[in-house]
Amino acid sequence: MRTYDLSPLSRSTIGFDRLLDLAETAQRAAGDTYPPYNIERLSEDRYQISLAVAGFSPDEISITAEQNVVTIEGTKTEQAKREYLYRGISTRQFKRQFSLADYVQVTGATFDNGLLQINLVREIPEAMKPRRIAIRGAPPANANIHKIEANAA
Repeated sequence: MRTYDLSPLSRSTIGFDRLLDLAETAQRAAGDTYPPYNIERLSEDRYQISLAVAGFSPDEISITAEQNVVTIEGTKTEQAKREYLYRGISTRQFKRQFSLADYVQVTGATFDNGLLQINLVREIPEAMKPRRIAIRGAPPANANIHKIEANAA
């Protein structure tokens, strides 16, 4: 069985599993891959974005959800001057945006061991959900005969 990795096409659009997000494509083309992240489907209507933000504390990160976009920004506060022999942990400022499908909402976020996890859920209003319509048929042709006989008796 052959499998294809379509993740670059849907990586930053949550809830549309095959939609190309032009902003993400532009970011990738420019080489902006910081901070690295994962997007997981936890169930039919639940998703999770995980960002590796080592070196940041929760108060240096902000999450904003408006309309169909969630934005995560990290701003490192100035610390005392340190002398690094090698600096491999990036602590530069970042801004990462993810497009959300209609009815996908941010329900919360957690920060643990340098990993920021943002929980999302798709809640479709009852009026928009598919519903089964009962089909009423005409009464059987002989139903009227029984009704007339019952009235005559």
